[in-house]
Amino acid sequence: MIHNKKFRKAWKKFWNPILGCGLIQWFVAICLSIPMWTVYFTSRKEYVGLEYFKQYRKKPAIFVFWHGRSMMLSPIIRMRGMRGYAIASRHKDGRMMAKLQRLFGLKAIYGSTSEGGISVLRQGVRVLRDGRYALCLSPDGPGGPSMRVQDGALYFAKMTGAPIIPVCFSSSRAWIQKRWDRYLLALHFSRIKCVVGKPVFVAPNASAEEFEKVRKNLEDVMVKQVRDLDAEFGLFKVEQDLTADKFKQDMRDARKKKKAGK
Repeated sequence: MIHNKKFRKAWKKFWNPILGCGLIQWFVAICLSIPMWTVYFTSRKEYVGLEYFKQYRKKPAIFVFWHGRSMMLSPIIRMRGMRGYAIASRHKDGRMMAKLQRLFGLKAIYGSTSEGGISVLRQGVRVLRDGRYALCLSPDGPGGPSMRVQDGALYFAKMTGAPIIPVCFSSSRAWIQKRWDRYLLALHFSRIKCVVGKPVFVAPNASAEEFEKVRKNLEDVMVKQVRDLDAEFGLFKVEQDLTADKFKQDMRDARKKKKAGK
């Protein structure tokens, strides 16, 4: 066990600087984009509420989606001509994902609600007030709790008047990863269904109670989207309230328990 820990530390020490290199991140992003495109072009797509996407794809709007349901939205918005920005973590993984999103036409705003929140808010408001771009973000990212709407998207909407538009997809053939966000990887030759919800607005003078009511209603809509889609394809019910830190700790505890039982 001690040997394994030392090996993992040495492995991370070796790879972390490499994966933090911009050129390597671009290479990885390109490699990741290839299977995403092949899944897109080999699958049959179905859309619900596409009129809302068409209406706001090049206007100030806030498109929100769960952290674990971003994969196929990237090629979809690229092919549908969205012009916008995406919020990405400053962590090396987030920067690599931002490069991946750039390949699909989305520029990056770096930060999160827990790190650089004020800067992100200012940049996002500036983008929306420009009048030409949409903003894309995961309201339960970057570390959870899963499928819980945090306040960031609502502040953008309150300060700019831009609508919040919930989006979700699911797939008939999928691999749901064992992660805190239950990231869904769509597989080739699938039936992919994407649902775009009705715009949600936040009044600029909304009280704390009204703000929370909108937040809860948006969360309910987004949870219903994923539940209905996954039920249609017979996928298991993804849990709420998982966090990255707790999930990692639970996995470590499970491994220790398994080893102790041998």
